[in-house]
Amino acid sequence: MKRRKLKLTFIIIGTLLGLFFVSVGGYAYYLYHSVKQTAQEVYKPLSKDEDDVLPLDKSRSKDAKKTAEEESPPAINILLLGVDERKGDKGRSDTMIVATLNPRKKALTMTSIPRDTRVHIEGRSGFSKINAAYAYGDEALAVQTVEDYLNIDIAYYVKINMEGLDNLVDAVGGVTVNNTLDWKDSDFHFTTGTLHLNGKEALAYSRMRHDDPQGDFGRNERQRQVIQAIINQGKSLIAVKNINTILSALGDNVQTNLSFSDMKLLATDYRDCRQKISNYEVQGTPKYLDGVSWVLVSDEERQHVHDLIETAFKG
Repeated sequence: MKRRKLKLTFIIIGTLLGLFFVSVGGYAYYLYHSVKQTAQEVYKPLSKDEDDVLPLDKSRSKDAKKTAEEESPPAINILLLGVDERKGDKGRSDTMIVATLNPRKKALTMTSIPRDTRVHIEGRSGFSKINAAYAYGDEALAVQTVEDYLNIDIAYYVKINMEGLDNLVDAVGGVTVNNTLDWKDSDFHFTTGTLHLNGKEALAYSRMRHDDPQGDFGRNERQRQVIQAIINQGKSLIAVKNINTILSALGDNVQTNLSFSDMKLLATDYRDCRQKISNYEVQGTPKYLDGVSWVLVSDEERQHVHDLIETAFKG
């Protein structure tokens, strides 16, 4: 069996510290310094122009000449990357989700990109799978590749190593999902209907694709279910009680260019984005070319996805 740890995204975690704090809302003052320390541990800026001013930096600035619309929090795109890093192997980003947060619409749109999507990656000849961008150039190249492919701007990223996802799921008290496919692996049997999963079960649930008639697309749908379930559980009493365990899991397995100040802003000005969560899976045709499996996405579909994200971003 191929790598058993699922490749999932926020990732899978909502948007990690950022989206997780959106879910939890007002965390207690006595936890402030623990949260700040964890935020500093996971912070890793993108290797972009150091003079770039990011959207949340602009939001914090005070300018009497700003219009009412400019004073309101800006919409932002965050690229969620789920990787399976091991010693000597940085892995690939087998989960890639563009999370669009629009506080004016009180909406979060999550757009999943199949890992085998056939793309051009800057600096590489010919075609590559989109999940290889991270292996070739870390988070910065992954962000740039998605920006180029969909013609959108992405200011932030959140990367989670899925080796530690089970600890996070357990820390929030498990997750509840609606399973539409009866299947089993060597360890678990997943019946159809409403299921409450612990960490190891959630990993297995999110990982499976070979027994799913929809393959990668079915797996991505289960991943989104787990993401939304974690976001929902973030506001539970269990999550608040286990905040130190959650912070430890995040600190060990997450990197992001969201600063602590950014996270505080997300916790206050973007918390209502979870009121309306919508999902979209980039549509493509699975195909073998020269013995390699790809997902081929038409130009029309790429434009459709661009328009979908732009619509979610604006207004």
